[in-house]
Amino acid sequence: MGQQQKAGYALLAMLLLGAGPSPAQDEAELRKDLTSVIALLGLPCGEVVSVTILGENDNLATCKDGNRYRVYINDEGRVVARKQ
Repeated sequence: MGQQQKAGYALLAMLLLGAGPSPAQDEAELRKDLTSVIALLGLPCGEVVSVTILGENDNLATCKDGNRYRVYINDEGRVVARKQ
């Protein structure tokens, strides 16, 4: 696992586990962070334009290019992005 991938996992874990400021600011930060994580996982996206929170540590990211990914932390503690 590369250093960038580890950084992406750490970033997503911190994002998903931490509490933040206002909901609007949270969503903008979440979109930005999910964009980074999806890119670090080597998946096409461009930019996340919307996020649907499915549960704790579980999000549905819709990308500018039309791709959609379920991004979550699996039972082993790894960040997973599955195309929807």
